[in-house]
Amino acid sequence: MNLGPLEIGLIILAVLLLFGYKKLPDASRSLGRSLRIFKGEMKGMRDDDRTAGPSAPLPPAALDAADRDRRAQLEAAAAAAEARAAELRARAAQPGAADAR
Repeated sequence: MNLGPLEIGLIILAVLLLFGYKKLPDASRSLGRSLRIFKGEMKGMRDDDRTAGPSAPLPPAALDAADRDRRAQLEAAAAAAEARAAELRARAAQPGAADAR
């Protein structure tokens, strides 16, 4: 897909009509800052990956224990959320609950 001078001119005209000539410098400055931040974060992530190096895999017994602990935590959180939801449903079902607000 090749863009000729007519297409580029139309794109520039559309951008000017959409944003106006006063907002274009601010928009381009903001876009430049965002790209600079994004590039810096990507570079930081690559540097972190290089310095971390390959980690030793956990033995299966340790992995199973960690999985059991995490599963127990998630199940406890789910049970607490279900209890809270049941409490709120019961409170909403009480007569006059809407009048108390």
